[in-house]
Amino acid sequence: MENRSVALSEVAVLIEAVGRGSQVALKRLYEVESKRLYGIALRIVRRPEIAADVLQEAFVQIWQHAAAFSAERGPGAAWLTGIVRFRALDAVRKAGREIPSGDPALGDEPLEPDVIDKIGASADAEKLRRCLKLLEHDQQRCIVLAFVEGLSHSQVAERIKAPLGSVKSWIRRGLLSLRRCLEP
Repeated sequence: MENRSVALSEVAVLIEAVGRGSQVALKRLYEVESKRLYGIALRIVRRPEIAADVLQEAFVQIWQHAAAFSAERGPGAAWLTGIVRFRALDAVRKAGREIPSGDPALGDEPLEPDVIDKIGASADAEKLRRCLKLLEHDQQRCIVLAFVEGLSHSQVAERIKAPLGSVKSWIRRGLLSLRRCLEP
């Protein structure tokens, strides 16, 4: 665990050096963070070859935008995670556009009970599953579609055939409830 905390303190310094154009820092940042970021991408896209592409695209974006990073706005690891997450969600959306399901009713059925159970097996994931199950059905469904499936608010509204304002409210209230439930 100590190695990970050393790496966490090193990440912001490395990002700032990358922002100044240091290729050595970019290489070191890749060495420190690539396995973790690849794992995040793989969990989202579920295909190793796409996860590898996502990681490569993310590091190109990191190289191009590292100068915009500010440690005062949050940890470097979170900044990197956000880039990889958004790249992975874009890859999922792109794949979804390329391979239409042909099922017009997709998303109209209630969530399968095991969707929440697939989130993970750690203690934190167990707490999240428990908190998700406490939400109202509409809140739970919208949050899962937005954060697990990676849909935008408007895509969620279209999928469940609900007004956009209602979807935004359900997500916002659901996230507030989750935050209260997850607080120690």
